Amino acid sequence: MLELKHQAFVEEAQRRGHATVAQLRLCFQLLALSSAIDRDCASRLAPHGLSEGRFIVLFLLHGAGGTLPPHELAERAGVTRATISGLLDGLQRDGLLQRRNDAEDGRRLQIVLTARGKRLAGDLFDQHTQWIGGLFNGLDSREQVQLSLLLEKVWRHTDAGQEAGT
Repeated sequence: MLELKHQAFVEEAQRRGHATVAQLRLCFQLLALSSAIDRDCASRLAPHGLSEGRFIVLFLLHGAGGTLPPHELAERAGVTRATISGLLDGLQRDGLLQRRNDAEDGRRLQIVLTARGKRLAGDLFDQHTQWIGGLFNGLDSREQVQLSLLLEKVWRHTDAGQEAGT
């Protein structure tokens, strides 16, 4: 399950007699799982001409009733305004959304899903949630809760987790 670079790291830690080999292996297993999920996600979205970022914009718009201003999309997606502009450009070129002047304030833009964008966003969101949920079908509900608690515990030892706790 480990990537070759991580396996090499574990083997070197073993060779040097480090006591944390088991923890290293756990970390690298988690990284391998995360990478596999990311690759699977990309391969499921690619036939639709979507990246994860473009998919996020579509489902955010769909969930908001099909229209939002660009700054709000950027905020909800957790990206910069420059990044959202690039994502919107590509989605507009593909005919999945349009930019329109706000009816109340002509200086402001509204991003609006096209009919095709609405269909794709709805269908893919349902497919994607089923796929993600299916990743955990091998765990019963007690194991899922336990895994969640364990991941939270590890998260608290990361720099980001410690910053969030302060």
